[in-house]
Amino acid sequence: MPESPFLDFVCDVMYERRYAKRTIESYSKWIKAYINFHKQRHPRQMGDNEVVAFLNHIATVRKSAANTQANALNALAFLYKEILEAPLSVDMKYIRSGRQQKLPIVLTQFEVQGLLACVNPAYKLAVCLLYGSGLRLMECIRLRVADIDFDYKSVRIWYGKGGKHRIVTLAEELIPKIRQQIVIAQQYLESDLENPKYSGVWLPYRLREKYPSASESLSWHYLFPSRNLSIDPETKLLRRHHINESSVQKAVKLAAKEACIEKNVSPHTLRHSFATHLLLSGADIRTVQDQLGHADLRTTQIYTHILQRGGNSVISPLSRLY
Repeated sequence: MPESPFLDFVCDVMYERRYAKRTIESYSKWIKAYINFHKQRHPRQMGDNEVVAFLNHIATVRKSAANTQANALNALAFLYKEILEAPLSVDMKYIRSGRQQKLPIVLTQFEVQGLLACVNPAYKLAVCLLYGSGLRLMECIRLRVADIDFDYKSVRIWYGKGGKHRIVTLAEELIPKIRQQIVIAQQYLESDLENPKYSGVWLPYRLREKYPSASESLSWHYLFPSRNLSIDPETKLLRRHHINESSVQKAVKLAAKEACIEKNVSPHTLRHSFATHLLLSGADIRTVQDQLGHADLRTTQIYTHILQRGGNSVISPLSRLY
Protein backbone atom coordinates (compact mmCIF):
# COMPACT_ATOMS: atom_id res chain seq x y z
CA MET A 1 0.00 0.00 0.00
CA PRO A 2 1.18 3.57 -0.64
CA GLU A 3 3.18 5.24 2.11
CA SER A 4 3.72 8.73 0.69
CA PRO A 5 1.55 11.61 -0.57
CA PHE A 6 2.85 10.99 -4.08
CA LEU A 7 1.88 7.30 -4.10
CA ASP A 8 -1.44 8.23 -2.48
CA PHE A 9 -2.07 10.58 -5.38
CA VAL A 10 -1.15 7.91 -7.95
CA CYS A 11 -3.58 5.48 -6.29
CA ASP A 12 -6.35 8.10 -6.23
CA VAL A 13 -5.97 8.60 -9.98
CA MET A 14 -6.25 4.87 -10.60
CA TYR A 15 -9.29 4.61 -8.31
CA GLU A 16 -11.01 7.40 -10.23
CA ARG A 17 -10.33 5.65 -13.51
CA ARG A 18 -11.82 2.42 -12.18
CA TYR A 19 -8.63 0.41 -12.28
CA ALA A 20 -8.90 -3.01 -10.65
CA LYS A 21 -7.80 -3.22 -7.03
CA ARG A 22 -5.12 -5.74 -7.98
CA THR A 23 -3.79 -3.46 -10.72
CA ILE A 24 -3.61 -0.56 -8.28
CA GLU A 25 -1.70 -2.70 -5.80
CA SER A 26 0.65 -4.01 -8.50
CA TYR A 27 1.39 -0.60 -10.02
CA SER A 28 1.92 0.92 -6.57
CA LYS A 29 4.34 -1.85 -5.66
CA TRP A 30 6.42 -1.39 -8.82
CA ILE A 31 6.48 2.40 -8.62
CA LYS A 32 7.61 2.19 -5.00
CA ALA A 33 10.27 -0.38 -5.91
CA TYR A 34 11.49 1.87 -8.74
CA ILE A 35 11.80 4.86 -6.40
CA ASN A 36 13.61 2.79 -3.75
CA PHE A 37 15.95 1.29 -6.35
CA HIS A 38 17.08 4.81 -7.23
CA LYS A 39 17.53 5.79 -3.56
CA GLN A 40 14.29 7.74 -3.09
CA ARG A 41 14.71 10.04 -6.06
CA HIS A 42 11.45 11.52 -7.31
CA PRO A 43 10.33 10.01 -10.66
CA ARG A 44 10.08 13.51 -12.12
CA GLN A 45 13.85 13.78 -11.74
CA MET A 46 14.35 10.55 -13.67
CA GLY A 47 13.42 9.16 -17.07
CA ASP A 48 14.34 6.59 -19.73
CA ASN A 49 17.83 5.84 -18.42
CA GLU A 50 16.66 5.16 -14.88
CA VAL A 51 13.77 3.01 -16.12
CA VAL A 52 16.17 0.97 -18.28
CA ALA A 53 18.48 0.45 -15.30
CA PHE A 54 15.56 -0.77 -13.19
CA LEU A 55 14.29 -3.13 -15.91
CA ASN A 56 17.81 -4.52 -16.37
CA HIS A 57 18.00 -5.14 -12.63
CA ILE A 58 14.75 -7.10 -12.76
CA ALA A 59 16.07 -9.27 -15.59
CA THR A 60 19.69 -9.84 -14.52
CA VAL A 61 19.71 -9.64 -10.72
CA ARG A 62 16.21 -10.67 -9.75
CA LYS A 63 16.02 -13.04 -12.76
CA SER A 64 12.27 -12.51 -12.98
CA ALA A 65 10.05 -13.92 -15.70
CA ALA A 66 9.21 -11.90 -18.79
CA ASN A 67 5.68 -11.23 -17.52
CA THR A 68 7.04 -9.80 -14.28
CA GLN A 69 9.33 -7.43 -16.14
CA ALA A 70 6.45 -6.46 -18.44
CA ASN A 71 4.25 -5.65 -15.44
CA ALA A 72 6.95 -3.38 -14.05
CA LEU A 73 7.26 -1.61 -17.40
CA ASN A 74 3.48 -1.17 -17.61
CA ALA A 75 3.43 0.44 -14.17
CA LEU A 76 6.22 2.86 -15.04
CA ALA A 77 4.72 3.64 -18.45
CA PHE A 78 1.47 4.55 -16.69
CA LEU A 79 3.37 6.68 -14.17
CA TYR A 80 5.20 8.74 -16.76
CA LYS A 81 2.37 9.07 -19.27
CA GLU A 82 -0.69 9.53 -17.07
CA ILE A 83 0.75 11.05 -13.89
CA LEU A 84 3.86 12.98 -14.91
CA GLU A 85 2.72 13.64 -18.51
CA ALA A 86 6.20 12.82 -19.78
CA PRO A 87 5.84 9.51 -21.69
CA LEU A 88 8.75 7.11 -21.89
CA SER A 89 10.45 6.49 -25.22
CA VAL A 90 9.04 3.59 -27.21
CA ASP A 91 12.49 2.37 -28.26
CA MET A 92 14.17 1.97 -24.87
CA LYS A 93 17.01 -0.57 -25.04
CA TYR A 94 16.82 -2.79 -22.00
CA ILE A 95 17.73 -6.40 -21.28
CA ARG A 96 14.67 -8.55 -21.67
CA SER A 97 14.07 -11.28 -19.14
CA GLY A 98 15.19 -14.66 -20.40
CA ARG A 99 12.93 -16.79 -18.25
CA GLN A 100 10.29 -18.43 -20.36
CA GLN A 101 6.64 -18.38 -19.44
CA LYS A 102 5.33 -21.74 -18.30
CA LEU A 103 2.88 -23.57 -20.50
CA PRO A 104 -0.63 -23.30 -19.04
CA ILE A 105 -2.20 -26.27 -17.32
CA VAL A 106 -5.38 -27.43 -19.05
CA LEU A 107 -8.06 -29.78 -17.74
CA THR A 108 -9.89 -32.26 -19.90
CA GLN A 109 -13.62 -31.78 -20.26
CA PHE A 110 -14.10 -34.84 -18.08
CA GLU A 111 -11.93 -33.26 -15.37
CA VAL A 112 -13.86 -29.98 -15.57
CA GLN A 113 -17.10 -31.90 -15.16
CA GLY A 114 -15.71 -33.68 -12.10
CA LEU A 115 -14.44 -30.44 -10.57
CA LEU A 116 -17.78 -28.65 -11.03
CA ALA A 117 -19.55 -31.58 -9.40
CA CYS A 118 -17.40 -31.17 -6.29
CA VAL A 119 -17.25 -27.39 -5.92
CA ASN A 120 -18.91 -25.72 -2.94
CA PRO A 121 -22.47 -24.69 -4.02
CA ALA A 122 -21.87 -21.17 -2.65
CA TYR A 123 -19.20 -20.61 -5.30
CA LYS A 124 -20.35 -22.93 -8.06
CA LEU A 125 -21.91 -20.23 -10.25
CA ALA A 126 -18.74 -18.13 -10.12
CA VAL A 127 -16.61 -21.16 -10.97
CA CYS A 128 -18.96 -22.07 -13.82
CA LEU A 129 -18.51 -18.56 -15.25
CA LEU A 130 -14.73 -18.88 -15.06
CA TYR A 131 -14.92 -21.90 -17.35
CA GLY A 132 -18.08 -21.13 -19.30
CA SER A 133 -17.09 -17.59 -20.26
CA GLY A 134 -13.29 -17.72 -19.92
CA LEU A 135 -13.21 -15.00 -17.28
CA ARG A 136 -10.25 -14.00 -15.18
CA LEU A 137 -10.98 -14.41 -11.47
CA MET A 138 -11.21 -10.69 -10.73
CA GLU A 139 -13.37 -10.09 -13.81
CA CYS A 140 -15.80 -12.67 -12.48
CA ILE A 141 -16.17 -11.51 -8.89
CA ARG A 142 -16.34 -7.84 -9.95
CA LEU A 143 -19.36 -8.43 -12.19
CA ARG A 144 -22.29 -6.07 -11.61
CA VAL A 145 -25.90 -7.12 -12.13
CA ALA A 146 -26.17 -4.93 -15.24
CA ASP A 147 -23.20 -6.68 -16.84
CA ILE A 148 -25.34 -9.71 -17.65
CA ASP A 149 -27.17 -9.46 -20.96
CA PHE A 150 -29.85 -12.14 -20.98
CA ASP A 151 -31.21 -11.16 -24.40
CA TYR A 152 -27.92 -11.69 -26.21
CA LYS A 153 -26.63 -14.36 -23.80
CA SER A 154 -23.46 -12.46 -23.10
CA VAL A 155 -21.44 -10.89 -20.32
CA ARG A 156 -19.94 -7.41 -20.50
CA ILE A 157 -16.46 -7.05 -19.06
CA TRP A 158 -15.50 -3.49 -18.18
CA TYR A 159 -11.92 -2.44 -17.58
CA GLY A 160 -10.42 -5.89 -17.86
CA LYS A 161 -6.67 -6.42 -18.06
CA GLY A 162 -5.09 -3.43 -19.74
CA GLY A 163 -8.22 -1.36 -19.07
CA LYS A 164 -10.04 -2.94 -22.04
CA HIS A 165 -13.74 -3.71 -22.41
CA ARG A 166 -15.10 -6.80 -24.15
CA ILE A 167 -18.21 -8.95 -24.52
CA VAL A 168 -17.99 -12.69 -23.89
CA THR A 169 -20.34 -15.60 -24.32
CA LEU A 170 -22.76 -16.72 -21.60
CA ALA A 171 -23.79 -20.36 -21.38
CA GLU A 172 -27.57 -20.54 -21.64
CA GLU A 173 -27.59 -23.23 -18.95
CA LEU A 174 -26.39 -20.68 -16.38
CA ILE A 175 -29.19 -18.17 -16.96
CA PRO A 176 -31.62 -19.60 -14.34
CA LYS A 177 -28.82 -19.72 -11.75
CA ILE A 178 -27.80 -16.13 -12.52
CA ARG A 179 -31.39 -14.96 -12.10
CA GLN A 180 -31.45 -16.65 -8.70
CA GLN A 181 -28.16 -14.95 -7.81
CA ILE A 182 -29.62 -11.57 -8.75
CA VAL A 183 -32.49 -12.22 -6.33
CA ILE A 184 -29.91 -12.85 -3.60
CA ALA A 185 -28.13 -9.59 -4.47
CA GLN A 186 -31.47 -7.77 -4.33
CA GLN A 187 -32.23 -9.18 -0.90
CA TYR A 188 -28.88 -7.91 0.37
CA LEU A 189 -29.58 -4.49 -1.14
CA GLU A 190 -33.04 -4.22 0.41
CA SER A 191 -31.57 -5.04 3.81
CA ASP A 192 -28.69 -2.58 3.33
CA LEU A 193 -30.97 0.28 2.38
CA GLU A 194 -32.61 0.00 5.79
CA ASN A 195 -29.24 0.72 7.38
CA PRO A 196 -28.83 4.52 7.76
CA LYS A 197 -25.03 4.17 7.58
CA TYR A 198 -25.08 2.33 4.27
CA SER A 199 -23.62 4.47 1.45
CA GLY A 200 -24.38 2.31 -1.56
CA VAL A 201 -22.03 0.26 -3.71
CA TRP A 202 -18.63 1.60 -4.71
CA LEU A 203 -18.57 3.50 -7.99
CA PRO A 204 -15.71 5.30 -9.75
CA TYR A 205 -15.58 9.00 -8.99
CA ARG A 206 -16.80 10.12 -12.42
CA LEU A 207 -19.80 7.80 -12.35
CA ARG A 208 -20.60 8.94 -8.82
CA GLU A 209 -20.76 12.49 -10.11
CA LYS A 210 -22.73 11.65 -13.25
CA TYR A 211 -25.21 9.24 -11.65
CA PRO A 212 -25.59 10.21 -7.97
CA SER A 213 -28.35 7.66 -7.30
CA ALA A 214 -26.66 4.75 -9.09
CA SER A 215 -24.87 3.56 -5.94
CA GLU A 216 -28.21 2.44 -4.51
CA SER A 217 -29.46 0.84 -7.73
CA LEU A 218 -29.54 -2.96 -8.05
CA SER A 219 -28.06 -2.74 -11.55
CA TRP A 220 -24.81 -1.37 -10.19
CA HIS A 221 -24.50 -3.76 -7.27
CA TYR A 222 -22.18 -6.73 -7.44
CA LEU A 223 -23.57 -10.02 -8.73
CA PHE A 224 -21.58 -11.83 -6.04
CA PRO A 225 -21.93 -9.62 -2.95
CA SER A 226 -19.91 -10.18 0.18
CA ARG A 227 -21.78 -11.48 3.20
CA ASN A 228 -20.59 -8.59 5.33
CA LEU A 229 -20.55 -4.83 5.00
CA SER A 230 -17.13 -3.17 5.10
CA ILE A 231 -15.48 0.23 5.04
CA ASP A 232 -14.48 1.45 1.58
CA PRO A 233 -10.72 2.20 1.78
CA GLU A 234 -11.09 5.03 -0.75
CA THR A 235 -14.01 6.96 0.75
CA LYS A 236 -14.13 5.47 4.29
CA LEU A 237 -17.87 4.87 3.82
CA LEU A 238 -19.85 1.74 4.70
CA ARG A 239 -20.48 -0.40 1.61
CA ARG A 240 -21.03 -4.00 0.52
CA HIS A 241 -18.12 -5.22 -1.60
CA HIS A 242 -17.95 -8.34 -3.75
CA ILE A 243 -16.81 -11.74 -2.45
CA ASN A 244 -13.11 -12.15 -1.83
CA GLU A 245 -11.07 -13.81 -4.56
CA SER A 246 -9.37 -16.07 -2.03
CA SER A 247 -12.71 -17.72 -1.27
CA VAL A 248 -13.09 -18.80 -4.89
CA GLN A 249 -9.45 -19.87 -5.07
CA LYS A 250 -9.89 -22.11 -2.03
CA ALA A 251 -13.15 -23.52 -3.40
CA VAL A 252 -11.46 -24.48 -6.68
CA LYS A 253 -8.47 -26.05 -4.92
CA LEU A 254 -10.69 -28.08 -2.61
CA ALA A 255 -12.96 -29.21 -5.47
CA ALA A 256 -9.95 -30.34 -7.51
CA LYS A 257 -8.70 -32.35 -4.56
CA GLU A 258 -12.09 -33.97 -3.97
CA ALA A 259 -12.36 -34.77 -7.69
CA CYS A 260 -8.94 -36.50 -7.47
CA ILE A 261 -7.41 -34.22 -10.09
CA GLU A 262 -3.64 -34.42 -9.69
CA LYS A 263 -2.88 -31.34 -11.78
CA ASN A 264 -2.12 -28.02 -10.07
CA VAL A 265 -5.53 -26.39 -10.50
CA SER A 266 -6.38 -22.73 -9.90
CA PRO A 267 -9.23 -20.48 -11.11
CA HIS A 268 -7.04 -19.43 -14.06
CA THR A 269 -6.78 -23.09 -15.09
CA LEU A 270 -10.47 -22.91 -15.99
CA ARG A 271 -9.80 -19.94 -18.28
CA HIS A 272 -7.00 -21.91 -19.97
CA SER A 273 -9.35 -24.86 -20.33
CA PHE A 274 -12.07 -22.62 -21.82
CA ALA A 275 -9.70 -21.41 -24.54
CA THR A 276 -8.31 -24.86 -25.35
CA HIS A 277 -11.74 -26.47 -25.49
CA LEU A 278 -13.03 -23.69 -27.76
CA LEU A 279 -10.22 -24.43 -30.20
CA LEU A 280 -10.91 -28.16 -29.95
CA SER A 281 -14.56 -27.52 -30.84
CA GLY A 282 -13.53 -25.74 -34.05
CA ALA A 283 -13.52 -22.07 -33.04
CA ASP A 284 -10.99 -19.98 -34.96
CA ILE A 285 -8.14 -18.41 -33.06
CA ARG A 286 -9.32 -14.83 -33.67
CA THR A 287 -12.62 -15.63 -31.97
CA VAL A 288 -10.78 -17.12 -29.00
CA GLN A 289 -8.55 -14.04 -28.86
CA ASP A 290 -11.61 -11.76 -28.69
CA GLN A 291 -13.25 -13.89 -26.00
CA LEU A 292 -10.12 -13.86 -23.85
CA GLY A 293 -9.42 -10.18 -24.43
CA HIS A 294 -5.84 -10.71 -25.60
CA ALA A 295 -4.30 -7.67 -27.25
CA ASP A 296 -1.69 -9.78 -29.05
CA LEU A 297 -2.61 -12.88 -31.05
CA ARG A 298 0.69 -14.47 -30.02
CA THR A 299 -0.63 -14.70 -26.46
CA THR A 300 -3.59 -16.74 -27.68
CA GLN A 301 -1.42 -18.98 -29.86
CA ILE A 302 -0.01 -20.64 -26.75
CA TYR A 303 -3.20 -22.73 -26.74
CA THR A 304 -2.58 -23.98 -30.28
CA HIS A 305 0.87 -25.07 -29.06
CA ILE A 306 -0.80 -27.07 -26.30
CA LEU A 307 -2.95 -28.89 -28.83
CA GLN A 308 0.03 -29.57 -31.08
CA ARG A 309 2.14 -30.83 -28.21
CA GLY A 310 -0.72 -33.01 -27.06
CA GLY A 311 0.20 -35.58 -29.69
CA ASN A 312 -2.61 -35.14 -32.20
CA SER A 313 -0.28 -33.68 -34.81
CA VAL A 314 2.90 -35.61 -33.94
CA ILE A 315 3.15 -39.39 -33.95
CA SER A 316 5.59 -40.75 -31.41
CA PRO A 317 8.31 -42.99 -32.88
CA LEU A 318 7.49 -45.48 -30.15
CA SER A 319 4.08 -46.01 -31.73
CA ARG A 320 5.74 -47.26 -34.91
CA LEU A 321 7.26 -50.16 -33.00
CA TYR A 322 3.86 -51.70 -32.26
